[in-house]
Amino acid sequence: MIYSLSDLGWSSHFMMQLSIEQLETYAPARIVSVHKNGFSALCESGPIRLMAKPDDGQSITVGDWVLADQSGLIHHRLDRLTALSRRAAGEDAREQMIAANVDVLFIVTSCNNDFNLARLERYLVLASAAGCQPACVLTKPDLCDDPAKYAQKTQSLAPDLPVLTVDARDPAQAAQLTDWWRKGQTAALLGSSGVGKSTLAATLTGQDIVTQGIRDDDAKGRHTTTARHLYQAQHGGWLLDTPGMRALRLTDVSEGIEEVFNDLSTLAEQCRFRDCAHVAEPGCAIQAEISAGNIDPDRLRRWQKLLHEDVRNSETLAQSRTRSKATTKYHKRVQEESRGRKKH
Repeated sequence: MIYSLSDLGWSSHFMMQLSIEQLETYAPARIVSVHKNGFSALCESGPIRLMAKPDDGQSITVGDWVLADQSGLIHHRLDRLTALSRRAAGEDAREQMIAANVDVLFIVTSCNNDFNLARLERYLVLASAAGCQPACVLTKPDLCDDPAKYAQKTQSLAPDLPVLTVDARDPAQAAQLTDWWRKGQTAALLGSSGVGKSTLAATLTGQDIVTQGIRDDDAKGRHTTTARHLYQAQHGGWLLDTPGMRALRLTDVSEGIEEVFNDLSTLAEQCRFRDCAHVAEPGCAIQAEISAGNIDPDRLRRWQKLLHEDVRNSETLAQSRTRSKATTKYHKRVQEESRGRKKH
């Protein structure tokens, strides 16, 4: 299939990064999936396989725009419009890329035991920090007596948050999502395993995306998707299906937290004491609103937890980067000293 660059999501943001020489030498391509031994991508002439230079592979993710030569070697990754990332699992302090150049983030949860307001807030913070438009998608409404109750709880997180309730298997209901991203734009599906992301992706794209069942006892699912892949939706937009996330560890998302919890951060500025902990201090504006029944105390606890986590994870990440730079400098110095000894 032949595509135009605009069909693939190309915009002036990427064009302005190129010199005339680069335009004449390399071809722009968009990464649709990442493999151990290379990348699948799309360009104006159709699907291609690409390879990266030895040190560049880990910096490229699904959704990225790259410049490649005729041999299929990637020479340059273009600066991203948006970047979705999280802190790697375990004790690893590295940043783990999820996707790049995503316009709309569909946060998917189901109307059963998977539903969790704290988790939804985490995804909203991620979307805000990345610069993506968020929308919440509630699936499996047939599994509960009152789907509107789940929609109401989700809407309580932000009055202007788009909240869509859909049966992921029904094309007519799934089509609600296409109102939020147009041809050439990119949307991503994020959420836990078993909430219907892959089913929704299959319905929207017409692709045969294999899904697995979920356990009846806790509504948790095995990873229905094992890798991220960018598919073209039937209306011409691009859709990224992702593996379910057991944990979403946030880092460097202070601005996202500020936006998602803007009501609390604004109130905090009205507290009598600048270092108010919002517990029992006199003149605490947040506690006054809690006492008046205007704020859920659980929301305050979730806000404070995210703030503390972001500080902890961000500091750890910075320390890791500092150590990495110091180690690199040390190895370079040892190599230079070794070469100097050989000369003498």
